[in-house]
Amino acid sequence: MDIVSDRPDWSLIQSFLAVAEAGSLSGAAQATGHSQPTLGRHVRSLEARLGVELFRRHPRGLSLTPAGQDLLEPARAMQAGMRDIALRAEAQAGTLSGTVRIAASEFVAHHLLPPVLAAIAAGAPGLSLVLMPSDETENLSFREADIALRMYRPRQLDLVTRHLGDIGIGVFAARSYLDRAGRPRDLDALRAHAFVGYDRNPLIRQGMAAMGWDMAPEDFALRTDTQTAYWELVRAGGGVGFCQAAVARTDPLVEELRLGIEIAPLPVWLTAQENVRRIPRVAHVWERLAQGIADRLRPPGNIDRAASPG
Repeated sequence: MDIVSDRPDWSLIQSFLAVAEAGSLSGAAQATGHSQPTLGRHVRSLEARLGVELFRRHPRGLSLTPAGQDLLEPARAMQAGMRDIALRAEAQAGTLSGTVRIAASEFVAHHLLPPVLAAIAAGAPGLSLVLMPSDETENLSFREADIALRMYRPRQLDLVTRHLGDIGIGVFAARSYLDRAGRPRDLDALRAHAFVGYDRNPLIRQGMAAMGWDMAPEDFALRTDTQTAYWELVRAGGGVGFCQAAVARTDPLVEELRLGIEIAPLPVWLTAQENVRRIPRVAHVWERLAQGIADRLRPPGNIDRAASPG
């Protein structure tokens, strides 16, 4: 088939990519807002135009055939090209209107970002801000988010990063738990207490191992991999846990256990794809996020510390 003379419609390529990435029509419908019948028609139409089968149907959804796999890379290149055209046009327009999507961990999204985003929205009524709380790494390359906050420095060459500061981590427990179990006065006493931990996420166990405490998942009284649920389990009296100190110290339900434990702080990095960062609305949000978050991370009384470019 001469594809050059019978070009597939770009909308068909978009639908193909959505289904390929979601692995099902229902997942692609949720991601794109199109109906499942529409996406199914697009896939069938693309298959008919190309003269090949792109997906295999199975009970769990759809998987790419070898022909579909072969089409995936050039389809993504087309997608990137179309997005670059849109980005360049928007950058030339120089407007502060439209949508900016910000991805962050659930805990940061709940406890750090709301006042910062509220101030940005109040100062730029033409903007629409979308906060994307997720403990999964959002894919900036495919514009799932325009800007992301990371607790590590991204290394991809096409990303712009800025270090905004560090978040201190402390050891905390609910007053109700300590009233029941007693308040440990040293590290040996602390070891005897119940702990709230992560389940599949190894971060807490790795941190405790660095302090000489080898913990298996089953050694924790309660476990969850959702950060906000984790903190609620600590607040409810489920055991000793770890939290961003600036947040936990304002919570009347918990006490900090100051036992000389040194926990490495979490660095906060602002990051965006380089070409997206140049869009006026994204650049505006980027700068105000950088200032607002750096202000909230700045220790009281310290007026000299500032965000440093990465």
